[in-house]
Amino acid sequence: METIRIGGVPIHNVTLDETIEVIDARIRARRPGFILTPNVDHVCLCQKDPEFLAAYEAGFLSVADGMPLLWAARLLGAPLKQKISGSDLIYWLSAFAAERGYSVFFFGAAPGVAEETARRLSERYPGLRVAGVYCPPMGFDKDPERNEEAMAIIRAAAPDICLLAIGSPRQERWIFRHHEQTGAIVHVGVGASFDFVAGVQKRAPVWMQYAGLEWVWRLAHDPVRLAKRYLVDDLAFLPIVWKDWRAARNG
Repeated sequence: METIRIGGVPIHNVTLDETIEVIDARIRARRPGFILTPNVDHVCLCQKDPEFLAAYEAGFLSVADGMPLLWAARLLGAPLKQKISGSDLIYWLSAFAAERGYSVFFFGAAPGVAEETARRLSERYPGLRVAGVYCPPMGFDKDPERNEEAMAIIRAAAPDICLLAIGSPRQERWIFRHHEQTGAIVHVGVGASFDFVAGVQKRAPVWMQYAGLEWVWRLAHDPVRLAKRYLVDDLAFLPIVWKDWRAARNG
């Protein structure tokens, strides 16, 4: 697969169909691994978090989540084929799994949300095999006993695909550390996607998603948690892209 880098973060230049083909091959080969969905925040975090960047180097697939990455790639002379957000991927993967007979485990979110997500997706995609649902206790990943218990629950279900909604970058770090111990084959961090599917939160209108304004919608609905991320931390994205552009021009 063609790979481009923005701020050192690898992004694969793939369409949705190509993404599904790669995932299908991975499941059939029974090779555990994980998918990443980089966005502006991830690119900025990777500049100061070596483990987060290492996770990106270790993932078998990295797909662009958000229009700013597509615009940056075009500016750098390496246009990406398609935006593939985690909040869209959860639907596409569920449809694909139902068609191929693969099982899916729903891990994370607030109590009851994963169950409702699995229920709604099962209704939408008849034949979807739900391997299991688990809402880990708060701070489970910092407690060795509870962390092992969480992995044991996934292992017992032996899913083909494990969707994790425990927040970014926490979910990416957890997958990076433990993807070979869960018994699942394909791991995907999907952030707030369970909330969107279950109706707990409303996702931004499609026009805002493709105008690169989804962050404005999310900020308006959760300003306390997201203000620093979007209004302070993510400003670093512009100089990162500028530096890459200068390097590309100087060849």
